[in-house]
Amino acid sequence: MTAYALTTHRTSVPVFAERIFECLPRADQRRWAQTYMQGLLTTPGKKSVRNLAAAVSDSPAASQSLHQFVNASPWDWMPVRAELTRWAEQQMAPRAWVISQAVLRKRGEHSCGVHRRFLASTGRSVTCQVGVGMFLSSYDRAQPVDWRLLLPGSWAKDPERRERTRIPAEVGPRTVEQHALDLVDTLWDVSRTAPLPVVADLDALGATSATALVHGLALRGRDFVVAVPDTLQVAVGRHLRVQRPQQRGDGQGPVLAARNLFEFDAGVLTRMDKVVPWGDRGRHITVMSSFVRLPQTGPGGERIHRTYRLFAVRPDNGRRPVQLWLTSLTHARMESVLALTRTVAHAEESVREMSEDFGLLDFEGRSFPGWHHHMTLVSATYGYSGLQRPHPATGGGERMLVAA
Repeated sequence: MTAYALTTHRTSVPVFAERIFECLPRADQRRWAQTYMQGLLTTPGKKSVRNLAAAVSDSPAASQSLHQFVNASPWDWMPVRAELTRWAEQQMAPRAWVISQAVLRKRGEHSCGVHRRFLASTGRSVTCQVGVGMFLSSYDRAQPVDWRLLLPGSWAKDPERRERTRIPAEVGPRTVEQHALDLVDTLWDVSRTAPLPVVADLDALGATSATALVHGLALRGRDFVVAVPDTLQVAVGRHLRVQRPQQRGDGQGPVLAARNLFEFDAGVLTRMDKVVPWGDRGRHITVMSSFVRLPQTGPGGERIHRTYRLFAVRPDNGRRPVQLWLTSLTHARMESVLALTRTVAHAEESVREMSEDFGLLDFEGRSFPGWHHHMTLVSATYGYSGLQRPHPATGGGERMLVAA
């Protein structure tokens, strides 16, 4: 656990909490929000409600009051997240809206949304909750500002489970990509800055889901850089010669899986060897790219005639797998696009830090509102902690050197 001071030359916990939680209607709610933050910042080890209360108060009733505030108090978390968003925009000059996931492992099966899930990153199935998060990211750090809880059908369609965990009637079953688009819509509504490119790398997102996400972003007019599976179907120019392509009669050219595109050298691939910033030195990568279209129609049957850039990033050391990305930024320099892909790592680092130092995994409540309250409080506390830590100047992520 990293120790954080509760005051700095810039602001203090009470001042920060008063701004972020000013929208809460009752003074006692604002007071307990500040108490929860102070507990997350100063409590060593497991950050249960009991431990948080003991770290900041000698009152035997503090634990029950704090538990009531997080799990049972009916305060709305969305205005709090909106204020956190506006605060983050002022503090960090974000360059991208990053969508990532937090896998919150659980031992029991009664917490809202808990289910067995296969993780492609580890090759194992775990019992967990899955939070889909929106992060504002610069080229050196990321701040979470909004969350959605993935509810499998066994939760979304079970009246008894819904009532027991207080899932609101308007909350229905949503896929990961639908949650991602909801997060984009919400951020667009509350942001006070111009929209930024959306960057997403969602674990084990299948070809159908990736296509739905891309179409959803395109219909909203949002630029994006999205990690895609190698099974994604893409349409290429008619001059690409491959063996037994799936021919189309609509002028789009042959259609093939994305992985197959990079198995042929028919004049449509652009290859670049780069050295990207990595620690104190650099990492050699090879980038191959091609312009493509998606043959599938949008969710309403509409065909979207847009050209994208599909590119593959291959580390030269061979220790990491090739990763495929699709972007609408067809006229941007590849260096800038690659810099955007690295903002995903900052979001993942934020999740790791919140898990290790800010009690992200320690919530013991089981309700839907309680989960959202906890995620909001942890995100705000993580944002405040960033004031204590020096960060390198932003913009360095665009520095790219052509390898000799």
